[in-house]
Amino acid sequence: MTNKRPFLDAMRNNILLFDGAMGTEIQKFDPKPEDFPDGKDGFNDGLVLTRPEWIKKIHRSYLEVGADCIETNSFGSNKIKLAEYGYGDKTIEMNKKIAELACSVVAEFSDKPRYVIGSMGPTGFLPSSNDPDLGQISLDEIKEAYSLQAEGLIQGGVDALLIETSQDILEVKLAIEGAQQAMTKTKKVPLIANVTLDQYGKMLLGTNVQAAYTTVSEMGIDVFGLNCSTGPVEMTSSIQWLNEQNDLNLLVVPNAGMPENEGGHAVYKMSPEKMSDALGNFLSKYKKVRIVGGCCGTNPSHIAALRKTIDSIT
Repeated sequence: MTNKRPFLDAMRNNILLFDGAMGTEIQKFDPKPEDFPDGKDGFNDGLVLTRPEWIKKIHRSYLEVGADCIETNSFGSNKIKLAEYGYGDKTIEMNKKIAELACSVVAEFSDKPRYVIGSMGPTGFLPSSNDPDLGQISLDEIKEAYSLQAEGLIQGGVDALLIETSQDILEVKLAIEGAQQAMTKTKKVPLIANVTLDQYGKMLLGTNVQAAYTTVSEMGIDVFGLNCSTGPVEMTSSIQWLNEQNDLNLLVVPNAGMPENEGGHAVYKMSPEKMSDALGNFLSKYKKVRIVGGCCGTNPSHIAALRKTIDSIT
């Protein structure tokens, strides 16, 4: 669709629906080591090179059930994570290609504006920690890892950047700074910063939602959000507090309930109907919530149910 309104304008005028999980949808293709670049099993982001039709099909499946926005398959495509697969020196190139693929699928839909959101996940390090393995990395290295990723995503045409599933508030700050640095080389796009909280409302290293929000809300971000780790019910008190701040609009992208361990695997059992009811309740009660979607354990059926709920209350 040509002349679509900017992402932030769309968010202010409508509740925006994000897509659901990517990783579990990839697993439905039963990938073998030879499906990944250089046979590197588990290199999901690399499938843009070897199995782009899989990623397109997943993107398309969410758009077909009414998602307004899809996230790029770039969760692990910061320079540090890509280096683990031997692609660190191709960070900009990889992210540009991933974003272009998502944009090509969005271009297939002309019924309403659709948006591509550049996903930026954790580096795997915890810079606030004293852990000898996870904490010993320079802050400049982390910032650069995100700056290069953001540069590629913006070059590839994303409508906004999403720092997501963050477990260390210092890493969130570095990611924001890195993304803003990239924008000075490319162009300015909206920036969403998400944190991941446990069922007690705290990040992995103990930062509570109040401290996390206070730390990053004045850094020039456009939306603050919660994603992953828990289902919607466990997010309620945090969303209630965030809604009272009257500063930033909010994103809420929970898992399909709390994970349950079955045979060593995390299983998510919240049905599409129960999840959409819970998020519909958030939308009715908390007017700062402008974006909802699904994280781990969600699939197109969850997004379809959310579409119905949003349409019924707006």
